[in-house]
Amino acid sequence: MRFLLSLLLMAVFCLSTKAANKPNIVFILADDLGYTDVACYGSKYYETPNIDKLAKDGIKFTDGHTCGPNCQPTRASLMSGQYGPRTGVYTVGSIDRFAWQTRSLHPVENVTKLPLDKITLAQSLKKAGYATGMFGKWHLGEDKEHHPAQRGFDEALVSMGVHFDFVTNPKVDYPKDEYLADFLTDKALDFIKRHKDEPFFLYLPHYAVHKPLQAKKELIQKFSAKQGVDGHHNPTYAAMIASVDESVGRVVALLDELKLSDNTLVIFSSDNGGVGGYQREGIKKAGDVTDNNPLRGGKGMLYEGGHRVPYIFRWPGKIPAGKVCDQPIISIDLYPTLLELAGAKAPEKYPLDGTSYLKVLKSGGMKKLNRDAIYWHFPGYLGAGADTWRTLPVGVVRCGDWKLMEFFEDHRLELYNLREDLGETNNLAAKMPEKAQELEKKLVAWQKEVQAPMPTAITEKDKVGRKKKKKAAGDDE
Repeated sequence: MRFLLSLLLMAVFCLSTKAANKPNIVFILADDLGYTDVACYGSKYYETPNIDKLAKDGIKFTDGHTCGPNCQPTRASLMSGQYGPRTGVYTVGSIDRFAWQTRSLHPVENVTKLPLDKITLAQSLKKAGYATGMFGKWHLGEDKEHHPAQRGFDEALVSMGVHFDFVTNPKVDYPKDEYLADFLTDKALDFIKRHKDEPFFLYLPHYAVHKPLQAKKELIQKFSAKQGVDGHHNPTYAAMIASVDESVGRVVALLDELKLSDNTLVIFSSDNGGVGGYQREGIKKAGDVTDNNPLRGGKGMLYEGGHRVPYIFRWPGKIPAGKVCDQPIISIDLYPTLLELAGAKAPEKYPLDGTSYLKVLKSGGMKKLNRDAIYWHFPGYLGAGADTWRTLPVGVVRCGDWKLMEFFEDHRLELYNLREDLGETNNLAAKMPEKAQELEKKLVAWQKEVQAPMPTAITEKDKVGRKKKKKAAGDDE
């Protein structure tokens, strides 16, 4: 009897030790935060001391990308580990949000909720023994079946739309005049405190810095007294960034206080590029809030300003401090990276499109990813006003320093060498037809591999409702 009891105690001890050794994961995601909207990525107006310290204490990627040019496709890829053609999530909302009837192609219908057959990152980590919590913007369906509480999160509280007087799902009470970013951070800190003795995955997707521009008065006043620099000049937007930065600081401070930092990977990023750069593209009604210069374009575009974002990782003792890495990473890579980190198996018969970059993190960027190319597929239209467009239907491939864009309406090609031309000002497609053709073949082969649906020619039936459906759209969410 004693022998059996001893075996049982040993088994329990081994299981608890194994669980304790699993690293905690904290993923903080800003909304619409542009590549240069962080001081350590170039801003001389916005102030982000806590995010900057995160980079100083870990590794900063200068070539980090989202799978979509706006919110929903990025979030679908992060949670599913799959490119858009596998989830059907390409943009936000219905294709009828924009006047596509004025163009030559009928867009591919857009899926607005993450399909239930997708196995989320949270489900896989929960299966691996993690407590899972999510507080903030989900944007992949809020009905009972699609709510994050049914998609692998033990605890989930959703809110988006406004930053004051906000609504939560499920509904909870909060103090009058509470700021959403502060409220979500409070929930995140409480989750950490309650799960400090077991491995946990905390997903904190802020609604800030998304419109409407709303911030705490004292922070607005602070930045109102400051001179703008290089397209960064909006004091309310700067105040919103400061609140996100405060959130990062509070989370890291608690991890340090609880002595969890050495066993916790903290990740900070954004879901797409900043809302800006449109004036330089000749789109005057899109409403620039910031500027992504030296990148071209902004949110809603497949130029770099639309999908290149800050990506920072901190894990004291495991990731060398103060490193900068220029290897390209993209949203779909997060899933396999965190599975490897957790010692978890990938779901069976479930394709993961990304590549784990854990070895890159641990080597401080010295080890290289074994990957040929990354891709984007946007088979629709994203508007910026009446008959103006942030993007037209387009496919993109990035291979090494080279980036090729094929616009589906007329099969126009744009080819850029990003190492020499980060601002995508010099289209080399006509000067280097062989390189353009080489990348186009890769793009077509990938489209076939993932069975990417293509927009079709517009019909007379499509044109009938043109005048009724034609409308301006200020933003895509």
